[in-house]
Amino acid sequence: MTNYVKGPDFIVLQVRDMEESRRFYTEIIGLAVAPSSPPEAIVFMITPVPFAIRKPFVDLDAVTQLGHGVAIWFRVEDSATLHLHMKNCNVPIVRELTDSPFGQTFTFRDPDGYLITVHDRG
Repeated sequence: MTNYVKGPDFIVLQVRDMEESRRFYTEIIGLAVAPSSPPEAIVFMITPVPFAIRKPFVDLDAVTQLGHGVAIWFRVEDSATLHLHMKNCNVPIVRELTDSPFGQTFTFRDPDGYLITVHDRG
């Protein structure tokens, strides 16, 4: 069988409040907004797999936990520094900073409740 799928190519989270999520991902996480985005979304400049937030397709308040069972990881230069910054900004940390095969990692909850893990070893 031919391998038609090459791998993840774009990650998008559906969010309740676009402005709150944009502020979170730019001001707390430090992502830069791409120069252009589709009308219903905000794309961030991340490589190699782009990341975006968008207006939801469904009623996000009708489910108990968004993204349950999906793992999203961001690679950063320094997990410890970002961890401290996020704690100082009162971002909910659901798994504290720890050593792993992927460097230092921790997991936080974004404004919509999505769990995102950060690591610093590629």
